[in-house]
Amino acid sequence: MAGKDRAGAGGAVQRQGDEVAFDVVFAGLGGQAVQQRWVDAAVTVAFEELEPVSAFPVVPGRRWGPGLWWSATTGRHVACGSNAMRVQLMVLDRDPDIVALAGRPVRLRWHNEQGRQRSWTPQLFARRADGTALLADCPSHTEAGGERALTAAVMMERASEQAGWTYQRLEPLEPVLAANLRWLAGYRHPRNQIRPSLTAAVLEAFTRPRPLIEGVQAVGDPIEVLPAAFHALWNGHLRVPLDKPLHEHVLVQPGTLPPAGDPTADGPRREAGRRLREAP
Repeated sequence: MAGKDRAGAGGAVQRQGDEVAFDVVFAGLGGQAVQQRWVDAAVTVAFEELEPVSAFPVVPGRRWGPGLWWSATTGRHVACGSNAMRVQLMVLDRDPDIVALAGRPVRLRWHNEQGRQRSWTPQLFARRADGTALLADCPSHTEAGGERALTAAVMMERASEQAGWTYQRLEPLEPVLAANLRWLAGYRHPRNQIRPSLTAAVLEAFTRPRPLIEGVQAVGDPIEVLPAAFHALWNGHLRVPLDKPLHEHVLVQPGTLPPAGDPTADGPRREAGRRLREAP
């Protein structure tokens, strides 16, 4: 009957009015499974701090399996289940609005109209600077996962709306864009800042648009300077058109300015994430 609550396994309620009632499972202290109502957990649980609720599957015959992605945003590793997911982690790791990332930290459960329990574990969790979050899956192509994945996507959208969050099936990137991000990601670690004076000189060299190699040579030995330039391109202090192949004559332009008084700092999002985690 429409509008009537129905109890499911473990006391979960299927519907309240026309709203689906979700619960969640995640790994608590010691790896023990914890179950809560979704609307409560979304407010109280720091999912970005959690280990995966279950391991990413290993699919025989695939060239790329589960692994870890070192996040420049958090300075920690994120569990990663596929090449498609790694590409999306690269995108989110450069997004200035993202302050924390986690792989598969939560499984959502609900009951369908026939009363059968269903569940889905989004591949990615990303915390935004305003405290809201993105749940996401990373299909290798638009039809990946078939009907079950598409049905789950609808339910994830509904669950996210209840929490004031968003859900997305992140579309694969164009090959050139993906290749450029992979290259720049190789220079995402702060060690590629090398030293503050060099980073400041690189930013100064590109205060006006000029070819990459021209600005680099104006600073010094390209072998030493290029890592600092690529790091600045990764964190957005410099920018180039990433939809075209990178090369030594690509036009480099100024990007976003680093924090006042510190031209080498690229960790404000990490600090924002720490503040969110420590907030009462």
